[in-house]
Amino acid sequence: MLQKSEAIVLHQIKYSDTSNIVDVYTSLYGRTTLLVSIPKSRRSIFKASLFQPLALVDIEADFRSNRSLNRIKNAKLSYPFASIPFDRSKTTIAFFLAEFMLYSLREEAENQLLFGYLKNSILWLDNCSANFSNFHLVFMMHLSWFLGFYPNLTGYRKGDYFDLQNSCYTSLPLTGQPFLKPDEAHRINTLMRMNYNNMHLFAMNRDQRNRCIEVLLSYYRIHLPEFPELKSVEVLREVFD
Repeated sequence: MLQKSEAIVLHQIKYSDTSNIVDVYTSLYGRTTLLVSIPKSRRSIFKASLFQPLALVDIEADFRSNRSLNRIKNAKLSYPFASIPFDRSKTTIAFFLAEFMLYSLREEAENQLLFGYLKNSILWLDNCSANFSNFHLVFMMHLSWFLGFYPNLTGYRKGDYFDLQNSCYTSLPLTGQPFLKPDEAHRINTLMRMNYNNMHLFAMNRDQRNRCIEVLLSYYRIHLPEFPELKSVEVLREVFD
């Protein structure tokens, strides 16, 4: 049955000489995979460039729950980016977040709140003109709320450890499970206070920001089985001073 939906592009890979496989997160069906015919003819409806990382597209596809690949009929940009493809730092963030979401978004069901968070975050990044060096940190931390492992800050006191498995603070070091020592545990508190509008007030140097990325990715690997090492993270580490 053909249905229309908004979608966010996560990944595209060549499938054959005339078709690509595109992973997307949709407003109506959550995470899904599309088979997109891309003939070599200049008159082709679809171009591979339409499905760039984080592209916001309106699609019409034959969605069927018993198929791993849904064949797409129509697609068009719902929002042409004004800055992401033309700003090296934003492009790097987009590639990283697209790969990050490819492995963290697995739900094949409608979730309008989550889709709204993703879409509004992407629009914010495209429209901002400066002070976005902490964007990916805020995005990753707040996405954990939608996925069910948002950190619990209740009862935090200086000197506490952070239990990465149970997403909470503890006054005692742990045995046999991952945790953050007090000198890093307090950064979770800092990250949770950040949002897109105030994140520029939280100064970090490159080493501090990269350590936050490392901790957050480790946090996701603990809570999401089979979450892999991300190829794009090494490029991201070099972008901001």
